[in-house]
Amino acid sequence: MTEISFIRNTMKYDFSKTEKKWQAYWQQQESFKTAETADKPKYYVLDMFPYPSGSGLHVGHLEGYTASDITARYKRSCGFNVLHPMGWDAFGLPAEQFAIKTGTHPRITTEQNIRSFKETLQAMGFSYDWSREINTTDPGYFKWTQWIFLRLYEMGLAYMSEVDVNWCEELKTVLANEEVEEKIADGYTVIRRPLRQWVLKITAYAERLIADLDEVDWPENVKQMQRNWIGRSEGVEIDFELRCHKSKLKVYTTRPDTLFGATYLVISPEHPLAEKLATAPQLVAVKEYIRQAKLKTELERTGLQKEKTGVFTGSYAINPATNEPLPVWISDFVLTSYGTGAIMSVPAHDQRDWEFAKQYNLPIIEVIKSPHNVEEKVFDEKNSIPVNSSNSEISIDGLPFREAFECMASWLESKNLGARKVNYKLRDWIFSRQRYWGEPIPIKHYEDGTLRTETTLPLVLPEVEAYHPSSTGESPLANIAEWLLGSDEFGVFRRETNTMPQWAGSCWYYLRFIDPANTNALIDPEKERYWMNVDLYIGGAEHAVLHLLYARFWHKVLFDLGVVSTREPFRKLFNQGMILGEDNEKMSKSRGNVIPADHVLERYGADAVRLYEMFLGPLEQVKPWNTNGIEGISRFLSKVWRLFHSDSDRDEESPAAKLSEDPMPEELLRKMHKTIRKVGEDTENLKFNTAISEMMVFVNELHKAGCRNREAVETLLILLAPYAPHITEELWEAAGHNSSISKAPFPSYRPELVEDSVLTIAVQINGKLRGTFQAPAKSPKALLLEEALKVESVIKFLEGKSIVREIVVPDKLVNFAVK
Repeated sequence: MTEISFIRNTMKYDFSKTEKKWQAYWQQQESFKTAETADKPKYYVLDMFPYPSGSGLHVGHLEGYTASDITARYKRSCGFNVLHPMGWDAFGLPAEQFAIKTGTHPRITTEQNIRSFKETLQAMGFSYDWSREINTTDPGYFKWTQWIFLRLYEMGLAYMSEVDVNWCEELKTVLANEEVEEKIADGYTVIRRPLRQWVLKITAYAERLIADLDEVDWPENVKQMQRNWIGRSEGVEIDFELRCHKSKLKVYTTRPDTLFGATYLVISPEHPLAEKLATAPQLVAVKEYIRQAKLKTELERTGLQKEKTGVFTGSYAINPATNEPLPVWISDFVLTSYGTGAIMSVPAHDQRDWEFAKQYNLPIIEVIKSPHNVEEKVFDEKNSIPVNSSNSEISIDGLPFREAFECMASWLESKNLGARKVNYKLRDWIFSRQRYWGEPIPIKHYEDGTLRTETTLPLVLPEVEAYHPSSTGESPLANIAEWLLGSDEFGVFRRETNTMPQWAGSCWYYLRFIDPANTNALIDPEKERYWMNVDLYIGGAEHAVLHLLYARFWHKVLFDLGVVSTREPFRKLFNQGMILGEDNEKMSKSRGNVIPADHVLERYGADAVRLYEMFLGPLEQVKPWNTNGIEGISRFLSKVWRLFHSDSDRDEESPAAKLSEDPMPEELLRKMHKTIRKVGEDTENLKFNTAISEMMVFVNELHKAGCRNREAVETLLILLAPYAPHITEELWEAAGHNSSISKAPFPSYRPELVEDSVLTIAVQINGKLRGTFQAPAKSPKALLLEEALKVESVIKFLEGKSIVREIVVPDKLVNFAVK
């Protein structure tokens, strides 16, 4: 099988020599290179590919990669053609910040970090098809990222707009909302400022992004997070007449049935009427409030716990239901980006509105009947019964929510005061970054104001000596005149200086793994139809919203273009739980509790680390690391090793000769088949900890029986191979096989051997366990009742009681209801 001879060691398993040997073998033989064939069922298992940071991989990072690799190896043994690739999400701010500090080109540090990451992943024995390795900073890759952007532009889904952004003064760049809190905590200053940005119209796909969640096998909490982020709501846009103004104030509400309880309106500081509505006495205060609001981030403005602030404009609107005047206020908790940038406030039934009303002594009118007092702000649709909600033209008092909603909406529409509307919290995606280390946006700006696309892709980054942003706030690309300026048959142009966000490269990488060397197209249609969609996608819950949402958006655009054949990219999603440090806290440099992967690998070896990562607990749960716990796993591997080697073995005897062809005792045979079933089912369902536990029990049974039966031992090796591939390869070769254990088919179990002939039946009295007894499998109800009444402990608890009901669950339990 291999030119490297079997490693003899009768005393102790030498993981270092064994793991290096088999990693070299797999690399030389290209053991896990995916075949370009459609003659097998396919299985595409994918990790959320890493950003190659300078800090390297720690043991927490390895959890998801180990789980996906076990799945990949298991599926190969089950006869699937498996695609299991790895690559690098390598553009981004950290490498650029390092370049600014040190003058080192981001490409150099990125390549160094990739080498470090790759060495660790290979040392773990992960069965990636490295021939498909991709890097988002490779021009051959980002050529197609730019190509997708141009398709978005041509479809009207990419546009320029001056928008308020989170601007980091020190970093001279725009931050995504999810980056703001972290940067502020690190001491950076973040303000809101208007800036010319490229924006992607993800809102055009909002309805499909919600509806198609029904197609995928994802955790329900992740689906709900996506739905909440998109924020679909059905409501009414109401036009409020303004006193002393010709214009109207348009307000979106999901609760038109509470209109009678609206006592004031609030608009955002950015609302176009904000200053116009300010009366002379209020103008100075309004302008100052608007100025202060612009300095705050969206997170600072919308926090539920923050103190409510506002300023009265001096103007009033008219409540169309009551004809009462409503004071118009400005507050920074209202955002222009959602609805109309104006809200009607019903303080009796909304916590935020109530707090604001209390602070500024505004009226509170109850319009929802509830058993609670007004200050509990009950706003439950199911129990919303309107009160105090009638005028000469309409009354909704006493109506259920849906009827009240429809009645008010219809009345407003009939009076031309409002219209039904579906709204979304989702906003268009700000796609620009003022950085050097990102994909250039392939757009040219001409002197006459027209825009044209680059005709030749990829548009690559120029070489630069400094990476600081320009004095104008543009990216460093604005400083490179020979790259920035040019002319063609259409005239003089200036290239776009914004680059794409790091999200761009990760939006479609799963497709490029299918066809990574294609220079003529993003992906070959035939290969796409065979491999898509991804069967299992494993990664951290921190990407549960934005990465998945952006990837789904781009995938739907590509579906509309005919590039892909599926509406969704990822069929099944699994979020692994976080592995904490040994102090039960999240691993971080600041806490000093990071456990580098390389340190643990050097001490215990890859197989032990792989098994321990999975044995810690259910994959989805958060759990602490305990380095001492690996000792038990190491002892288990030594037990497996000793099925071939022990102190009493003669050195000259070959390991294969120690395996017996004698039949197994029936109980051991049954245990073997039960182990096959359990390990197969648990591996299929990602319940790796219980699969490992089952294999441990089987190994103990083999040792207890002194069994070296070839079928039993080789079955164990095949079951264990996805989890501990190095030791099983070594012992498989030692057993006399000339091919890799990764080619061995997963064993099947015999149904008649996995069912116990005698079962333990529980006996309960009023639902509490009071005893057990043994009975043949599939015993009739009468026999189970008869035997249950013979159990001494049960007899004791039945004394002086009357049995009023007998419940029998076949093969499991008998329950007596007594009084």
